[in-house]
Amino acid sequence: MSSMSRVTGIGGIFIKSAQPELMRAWYQRHLGIPIEAWGGSAFRWRGEHNPEGQGSTVWSIFEASSRYFDPSTAPFMVNYRVADLHALLAQLRAEGCTVDEKVDESEYGKFGWVMDPDGNRIELWQPPEGQ
Repeated sequence: MSSMSRVTGIGGIFIKSAQPELMRAWYQRHLGIPIEAWGGSAFRWRGEHNPEGQGSTVWSIFEASSRYFDPSTAPFMVNYRVADLHALLAQLRAEGCTVDEKVDESEYGKFGWVMDPDGNRIELWQPPEGQ
């Protein structure tokens, strides 16, 4: 295995639900998760990789019909923070992993996807500088 940096933390937890509004209300009421207008929450923190910046871990409920997790049939997806998305995706391909050809790049960072051996879609996220 390469000594390059791979996962540096958890960027988000995404859950599918047939009753997303009920789920959001339950988590807000019983666990105190503040639900923002976009339907989830961002837990803010500072850490080793962003001592001067602001990091976040996102928690969000998706509609059960969402295709964002495809081709996985799991009702959840974990987003992992990574230091160098393109290098990691290349390394995963070299190791024989099933890596999605699509990469999204925006003001929110760089996003790529890989499937684990159980067929769960995993989102890899390289945050923007300072996060």
